[in-house]
Formats: sequence, C-alpha cells, structure tokens
Amino acid sequence: IKHVGVHRALGDATATALALVKMIEELQESHHVENLNDLLNFTALPPQRGYKMLKKKIAADYASLPDHPGVYFFKDAKDKVVYVGKAKSLKTRVKNYFSSTAIVKAKRIVRTATGLDYLETNSELTALLTESEMIKKLNPRFNTMLKKYGSSYFLKVDKELPFPKVALATRFDFDGNDYFGPFSRRDTVNEIKEIIDRSFQLRECNEKEFAKGKKCYLADIDRCLAPCINKKIIKEYSAEMENAYDFIEGKNDDALKRLLERMKRFSEQQRFEEAAVTRDTVNLLLSQIKRVSFIAEPINLANVMFVVSDYARKKDYILMLEGKLYIKNYGLDEKDLFDTVLEDYYAGTIPLYKTAEEKDLDRIKIVLAWLSNNMEKVQSYYLRSYRTLDELYLKMSEDKY
Repeated sequence: IKHVGVHRALGDATATALALVKMIEELQESHHVENLNDLLNFTALPPQRGYKMLKKKIAADYASLPDHPGVYFFKDAKDKVVYVGKAKSLKTRVKNYFSSTAIVKAKRIVRTATGLDYLETNSELTALLTESEMIKKLNPRFNTMLKKYGSSYFLKVDKELPFPKVALATRFDFDGNDYFGPFSRRDTVNEIKEIIDRSFQLRECNEKEFAKGKKCYLADIDRCLAPCINKKIIKEYSAEMENAYDFIEGKNDDALKRLLERMKRFSEQQRFEEAAVTRDTVNLLLSQIKRVSFIAEPINLANVMFVVSDYARKKDYILMLEGKLYIKNYGLDEKDLFDTVLEDYYAGTIPLYKTAEEKDLDRIKIVLAWLSNNMEKVQSYYLRSYRTLDELYLKMSEDKY
C-alpha cells in the first residue's frame, strides 16, 4: 500500500510538471515565455479567458508594480506612451485592466500596449499632479477625456469693485480677486456667507441696484454702511471688510461680540423680530466655528506649507507662495527648487520666478480639490507664524513632521 501511495504521489507530481512544461511551450510560441519565472509573472495576473491579449513584457512589468501611490504608463511597441493613469495603489489599480470584466477602453489599451512603466509617489495627491502634467506633456492616444477632480466651492471678494462684496464661487482663478476656501459643500459656503452678511455691514446688492444710488432696508437695520449713497466711506468700508477677512480666516470672537451687542440693542429697542434673526445668526455662527476656510488666508496670497500624510511610509511637502505651488523632491520640477524658494522667503529675497503661471493655476486647482476632501490627512503651517526657517522646522519636528 505504501509503494502504491508513493507511485501515485510521483505520478501526480509528474503530471503537474508535464502540464507546466506544456503550458510554457504553448506560451513560448505566442508570447515568448521562456522559463518558469515568466510563467509566474503570468499567474500573478487576474484569471483570464486565455492569454491572447497578454504579452510577456506586460506580465513581467505588472509583477514589479508596488502597492503604493503613483502614476502608471502603458507603452506601445515603439516605447511611446499610449495611456497615463494615477493610482492610490499601483498594483490594485492596474490589476483591473487585465480582468475579463474590464471595460472596453481598458481592453483596448492592453491590446495596444506591449510594456508598462510607473512612477511611485508619496501620496495620491502628487500622483494626481504628476498624472495631469504628464498627460499635457505626452498627449497619450487613449487619454481623451479631461479629468474632473471633484467640486470645490469658494468665497470670492471682488476687488475690482470700489466697494467689494463677498460672493460664492465655484472656481478659483488668477483674476486679481481674493478667494477663500476650498469648501467641499455648497451649503457650508452659503451658511458662512449668511453669517458674514448678518455680522458685517457690507453691501449685498448687485451692480444694477447699487448703480441706482438708493438706500435699501439693509442700511436701516444696520446690515450695510450704504456706500450707494455715500461714496466717501471707503476707509470705513475697508475696515469692515478687514473684519470680515478676520472672520473667514478663523477669528470668530469679533463677529460673535458684534452680534451679541446687536441682539441686546434690538431687544432694548423692542425690535424683537430683528433680535430673533440676530439670535439665529449667533447660533449659526457657533455651529460653524470649526468650519471656516480650510486655508486661513486668501488662496491667491497664501504663504503656507502643507504636510500630506496619505501613505504610512512617506509624506509630501507642498508649499504655496502667493499663487505659486512647489513640491519637495518633485520629479517634474527643478531639483531643490522647493528648498530654494522657502529659504528665499525667510531671507526676504525677491524671487525672479514669483509670477504665477497657467501651470500653477492647474496645480492649485488639483491641490485644493484634493485637500477639501482629505482634510484629516493634512497639517498646515503658515509661514507668517514663524520668524525663521529654523523656527518652522523646530515646530514641524515637535509635531513629528
């Protein structure tokens, strides 16, 4: 019985070995599989309906992909990139292309491609930025649709007007105006704007109404300084706008104090309806105290460093300086540029590369959209809060960043 069992085991092992040899022989002819290692690369791929759409190099390239954030590139026989994509996990994302249930476009990409390459990044955010810039640079055949990175909302202060007002905006631009944000929900922006309208005496009317030069009821209930009938109050209006800026940047005490004083005054004057409205605004303010702008400075003027902890092993350091954006150790930027501009800031040097460009606008839009949905992964350091670069680094080391 023992001998029979041994013979059966040997027979099974022999059959398995012969099956492997036969499989390698079949793949050798169609896909140049030459050894067991090549075969193992194929078996690492998801189950297929045969191997017709797979090539030896793609299988080997796929086997080398890490389980980290990054950008992947499908290449054709001439080594030209035909598709660029980003991934929170390169291994997991690219695996989907080889599934029998993959979408038609993914199957076309794999049929066309003969190789696969990748760039590893520290976070999903830098993967997004790299993908966007590589698509513009390489113009791959299969990247035909513009990427959308989610909706963001902003508070816009139109500085082109002699008496600016605060409004909701769905986009950020370098147009000379100040933008606060980003906010991930429209309701949040509307609620904060409502607090601003009720707490500060800024105009709310449109340009057509303002041009009529007639005072409206908002001036009668202390909600507007009425610049429509008094164009000489530019200084007072500017001071009121500065108070609104302080509130948007997170300084809530002044707004709360003003509202409480107004509510008390209305009550003493027996203007109970207006007192009730002010009371509701106080309650709204208290509920929104921790939901003000993510960046506590106008985006176009902000000097802030973000530390992104999206992946356990590594961090990204992103510097926003008055409309320009720099990333530490970013492969698509000039080497050491991040450190240079940070040193220049604290040295008081006027940089020659200060003017924001279209590339900076695109980068900031991507960064803001990602930050608004991943706030828990980001630590912010406002450069104005630290007198020297050493002081900034000391604070970051204390925070273990």
